[in-house]
Amino acid sequence: MTPRALNALNARSADAGASNVRGFTRRPLLAVAAASLLLLAGCGKKDEAPAGAASAPEAGATAGSAAPGEPLNIAFAYVGPVGDGGWTFAHDNARKALEKEFGARIKTSFVEKVPEAADAERVFRDMVQQGNTLVFGTTFGYMEPMLKVAADSPQVKFEHATGYKQAANLRTYDSRTYEGAYMAGLVAGAMSKTGTLGVVGSIPIPEVIRNINSFTLGAQSSNPKITVKVVWVNDWFNPPQETNAAQTLINAGADVLMQNTDSSAVLQTAEKNGKYAFGWDSDMSGYGPKAHLGSAVINWTPYYVATVKSVLDGSWSAGPGKHSWWGVKEGAIDLVSLNAAVPAEVKAKLDQVKAGLKDGSFVIWKGPIAGQDGKEVLAKDAVADDKFLQGIKFYVKGVEGQVPAGK
Repeated sequence: MTPRALNALNARSADAGASNVRGFTRRPLLAVAAASLLLLAGCGKKDEAPAGAASAPEAGATAGSAAPGEPLNIAFAYVGPVGDGGWTFAHDNARKALEKEFGARIKTSFVEKVPEAADAERVFRDMVQQGNTLVFGTTFGYMEPMLKVAADSPQVKFEHATGYKQAANLRTYDSRTYEGAYMAGLVAGAMSKTGTLGVVGSIPIPEVIRNINSFTLGAQSSNPKITVKVVWVNDWFNPPQETNAAQTLINAGADVLMQNTDSSAVLQTAEKNGKYAFGWDSDMSGYGPKAHLGSAVINWTPYYVATVKSVLDGSWSAGPGKHSWWGVKEGAIDLVSLNAAVPAEVKAKLDQVKAGLKDGSFVIWKGPIAGQDGKEVLAKDAVADDKFLQGIKFYVKGVEGQVPAGK
């Protein structure tokens, strides 16, 4: 990890103490020069949501809507290229869905490969100067630049993906990726022949650890004897390292892989080795059709549509605590493109879990749940709240190895 990344994590830790937010940012700032932007395809984007966050956009009129007869100008800042096949690809698909939904009532634009660095502030200021009155920043590292520009542009509404700081005209939003991880685990546990699963982890902060644990819990719901191995690459988009990590896991006996990284390297490595794997953030089935068991995808469209509607009808509001954390219930998370090899009874069980997550009758993090040391972390029938989920820094029973220290 670069010095800048370490500084970002330390800063997030200090902010968390001041804001009663547990855990670290999912996306450290990137020490990458503009000439190296090719590596940014999936880097930098996510963070832990604050405790007590709102679950959906709320009412309350603010200034900054489009003038009568004029389209609402909306701008998106992307950390990677729109064709990255993962995180940015998912956001841009949602942008296109907005255009289809609202037609001539809106006009959208985007700037891709905007680094999580000082230059981001210039990009946001340029978006404001071009007449955009709704601006989406889709990576955690944009938080401070967006706060600065928002303070100077009260007529503009800002939406920050994965952040935890809000302002009078800036609110935050995120997705419950752990729900997709659990559903992938349910399938993985049923499909594994060795009883050993593998996860390629990015950076060991609460979100990623939560996803690994949820994947494990899902797998154990299909096979209680499942064990999970983890190899960390300490990066978000690094295909060579992701490839090496996946191969290491396969060599160690893992026959089904999941990733919390942003390229398709893990899936492609599984394809070459005749193993199974999952896509992440977007549908990656095309990168390894034989290996692909399913993709845990994020659908930003429901949130983006709800947001634009609220701006157009004057009900959009921001301020402290205005944060949304959406999942299966809101149509933001799903497991899609299941492999035909998945048995019908597993698909039926998956459908039951999806239905339960949607109507609230099923809860992933419900006790009894034990840590890998065997000690109870959730008592029988106890349900983890968001504060608990956002502060997970331990492995559940069944995950091998140790969570890297100092994160």
